[in-house]
Amino acid sequence: MIIGEAGAAAQALWGDVFDTPGRVYGGGKGSQFKMDPEELSSVIGQWEDLVDKIFDDGQKIRQLAALSTVAPGKDPASGNFASTSSDSIIALLTQNDSMRKYAQDYIKKLKEAQSKTKVTDQDLSDTFKA
Repeated sequence: MIIGEAGAAAQALWGDVFDTPGRVYGGGKGSQFKMDPEELSSVIGQWEDLVDKIFDDGQKIRQLAALSTVAPGKDPASGNFASTSSDSIIALLTQNDSMRKYAQDYIKKLKEAQSKTKVTDQDLSDTFKA
């Protein structure tokens, strides 16, 4: 049941999502997802492209980190600026590393699902061969 004006507006646009469930991608009931083999290959490719972009961003962040330790002047304000900048860039690098690891782990799970799907499909096709 959807409650409130926002919920009523969403229901008017999309209907009651609980009455007509669609495809589930990642998560959902029983932590499952459903995709066609072609969709799964495409999704894996998209995630691999994303990992490449995250890695490239990480390289740029590392270059910034190397530069951020140099203060623009010798006064305390310049030193504080360099320190604050360095802390921010290190936090950005930590976040970038976290995103890369998450994406790599997700690709691993998708590939495991893909290999299980291929084995299951092969087993099922063998069942129907005479």
